[in-house]
Amino acid sequence: MPPVPFFDTLEEMANPYKQRIASVKHLLDDEPANAVEDYQYASEFLYSYRGSPDTFSTYRREIEHFLHWCWLIEKKSLKSIRREDIEAYIEFARNPPNSWIGAKNVARYAMSGGNRVPNPEWRPYIQQGKNLQETAYILSQSAIQSIFAVLSSFCNFLIQEEYLEFNPVAQIRQKGKFLRKTQASRPIRRLSQLQWSYVLETAEKMAKKDALHERTLFIMNALFGMYLRISELVENERWSPKMGDFERDLEGNWWFRTVGKGNKERQISVSDAMLDALKRYRRSRGLPELPSPGEYTPLVHKARGKGNISSTRQIRGIVQACFDEAEQAMRKEGFTEEAEALTAATVHWLRHTGISEDVKHRPREHVRDDAGHGSSAITDRYIDVQLTERHASARKKRIKPD
Repeated sequence: MPPVPFFDTLEEMANPYKQRIASVKHLLDDEPANAVEDYQYASEFLYSYRGSPDTFSTYRREIEHFLHWCWLIEKKSLKSIRREDIEAYIEFARNPPNSWIGAKNVARYAMSGGNRVPNPEWRPYIQQGKNLQETAYILSQSAIQSIFAVLSSFCNFLIQEEYLEFNPVAQIRQKGKFLRKTQASRPIRRLSQLQWSYVLETAEKMAKKDALHERTLFIMNALFGMYLRISELVENERWSPKMGDFERDLEGNWWFRTVGKGNKERQISVSDAMLDALKRYRRSRGLPELPSPGEYTPLVHKARGKGNISSTRQIRGIVQACFDEAEQAMRKEGFTEEAEALTAATVHWLRHTGISEDVKHRPREHVRDDAGHGSSAITDRYIDVQLTERHASARKKRIKPD
């Protein structure tokens, strides 16, 4: 049987320091030794990342997967994990049981009788693509790197708490058998110009049919036009995006102020096209075309109720619905391959696409600062001119001699 989710969303997670774990029988039938202590420390570790929703989600996934394996597969406590167990877990993560693999992301918990209960459709692993029976589950190199990084950090935390004596991840000397070295960085995953044109056109058509989708259109424009991360559009403990975050300087230039990865505040230059998108969005909400200084109107409003959207999952759902309609439109018009490729797209691809398009025309330092990259080397990954030239020089290579 597939496991239940061990951890709820960040919004629903109780403070483990104030509400200590008394039992884990709600998570599994057969409770291993030290399971309560395992879960207490895991909860404390995850709760410490509540100020960074993206990091929390990544760490929750990896810790949850590992606890699933420890408790349900090996029947072991964290206290008894050794180096060879970590290696065995990596092999398991490469090929989890089919019943543990889902076709799409769904909510972890649902409301039933006034209580939050595990969603029976939830699965810990997600298979990319729609033909699950035809393709095998693949654990990417970046996913393996994430496992090593998160588990090592978690084990160091447990050492500091005097729950473990050593870090079993650090004892693995030959990580090379799991991690491949690459000659160059992999291409950035992004939408093609054709895909983006269909996605944007789809959002515009959706907005024309239903005024609520003016919000959808604005979200798509903001993710692409300002390279926003999904976490920068939702309300959280450290940031509540509002209309007043669009600011005009003394020279009449517009900027958008946000707090992003690593709790770093930055200003993003707002293009004329993005400003037009903002005006349209505000008109649809019955607001003046341009925000006033310090305006507290929520940036991405809830469909029902007041305030900002506070769930990245809801933003993902809005974007995915637009992707799905765009995919169908492309298939109807004969762009089957491009439509199939669009099925793998995620929200973050819009940020990648916006950066990749702009870096063709703008100084990389300007793109770097708007994107919030820590160095120009990160921005350089989006420049594929050299790859294009490299392939062009190879296109007419001969195999058969004259």
